[in-house]
Amino acid sequence: MKYPDAVADAAEPSHLVIGDEEIFAAHLGGKLSVELKTPLDTQRALSIAYTPGVAQVSRAIAGDVTLAARYTWADRLVAVVSDGSAVLGLGDIGAAASLPVMEGKCALFKAFAGLDSIPIVLDTKDPDEIVETLVRLRPTFGAVNLEDISAPRCFEIERRVVEALDCPVMHDDQHGTAIVVLAALMGATRLLNRDMTGLRVVVSGAGAAGVACANILLAAGIGDVTVLDSQGIVHADRDSLTSVKADLAARTNPAGRTGGLAEALDGADVFLGVSAGVVPEQLIASMAPDSIVFALSNPDPEVHPDLARKYAAVVATGRSDFPNQINNVLAFPGVFRGALDADARRITEKMKVAAAEAIFGVAAEHLAADYIVPSPLDPRVGPAVAAAVAEAAES
Repeated sequence: MKYPDAVADAAEPSHLVIGDEEIFAAHLGGKLSVELKTPLDTQRALSIAYTPGVAQVSRAIAGDVTLAARYTWADRLVAVVSDGSAVLGLGDIGAAASLPVMEGKCALFKAFAGLDSIPIVLDTKDPDEIVETLVRLRPTFGAVNLEDISAPRCFEIERRVVEALDCPVMHDDQHGTAIVVLAALMGATRLLNRDMTGLRVVVSGAGAAGVACANILLAAGIGDVTVLDSQGIVHADRDSLTSVKADLAARTNPAGRTGGLAEALDGADVFLGVSAGVVPEQLIASMAPDSIVFALSNPDPEVHPDLARKYAAVVATGRSDFPNQINNVLAFPGVFRGALDADARRITEKMKVAAAEAIFGVAAEHLAADYIVPSPLDPRVGPAVAAAVAEAAES
């Protein structure tokens, strides 16, 4: 894999082998700690940071609650929230088992956007309880990153939390994935000198990521998007569609296709896999010439990249040991940083598209079949995304 000079030193060798002992040692005692901004090494420092000095700050905030943004960390603090119901590829493993993942997410916020964040795992799957908890905790944080909440509950929970809170909220499994997918598709089509809006795209998976990806691709001007779930192509004549899928059916599949993956992929330009399914080699072979394959299921892509590359011009996965990793860390740190920098109350579709364009922009000068998005370790990505999102929020 080729990287720009700016990140050459950060690139790791492919096919890393990491033993259990090293992994567990790195997680021992958790991955986070709280650090002081000023030392507490004298009586004077203690009196300023805590009693009696702190009482003056508390009195001031009691008189003018807007001062909390200036004199506490809450205004720039991201709450990383999960109920543990859809963690990575592990499924419903519960709140306690999800905490290492949420700690990791907080570490990424700090490393790639300079933002402080706290993991909050909730021992409930009741949407009412989750929303109520976050409403009550609102004075504690300045933004909410919802994480690893199962579909279709995640759609309702995100909608209700957005409506209830006056701060940026985003379910990263939906929108982080969608942003990076759009950026990768921008890179692939620029490399192949193709018009992105004229592509016929097949999205395999109608869960959190699949729905968000379909939405952002439609917002980017792609008119022919077909979505599949475990029952086949999502279309308006199917029985027992959920409200989310019925809405999707009304806005996708303009040719009225029915059937399964074979019917959807025949002659398609793009395959986007965000499910745990398996795609036979012959279906990839049935796609249009110079096709694009994004097989994002982890740890096992829907089709192995080596097989996909026999037919496709560009192949991407969600894994770090293959070229073109479509990784949410390219998006969410900068998105939240930009939203907070702009004092935005919402993360809009315009801001998400701006984030995708910024990610693409970092890679644009070095595009190759094995480099359509930047490395997650590229230090230029976070600042570029934050600046683009802030500008989109303010315009």
